[in-house]
Amino acid sequence: MLAWLERIKGWLLLVGLALVTLASVFYRGRATGRQAERQERQDQINEQAAQARQEVRDVQDHVARQNDGAVVADLKSRWVRGPGSGGR
Repeated sequence: MLAWLERIKGWLLLVGLALVTLASVFYRGRATGRQAERQERQDQINEQAAQARQEVRDVQDHVARQNDGAVVADLKSRWVRGPGSGGR
């Protein structure tokens, strides 16, 4: 009976170690995946920021090439409200 109990303890210990190993591999994989997702998101944010900076440079270059009258006309056409339809 004692030998049988010792044999079961050995198997239970082996199964326990296998479960602990499996759990550690699982959580390590999750952490790695989470880190990869964060890096991917950071790369995406950096790409958007680079595109925004390029757009700013393009607009600044465009405005620098125009004379003052053309800049004012451009701003009036796009940034000033037109006459409203209200009767005020």
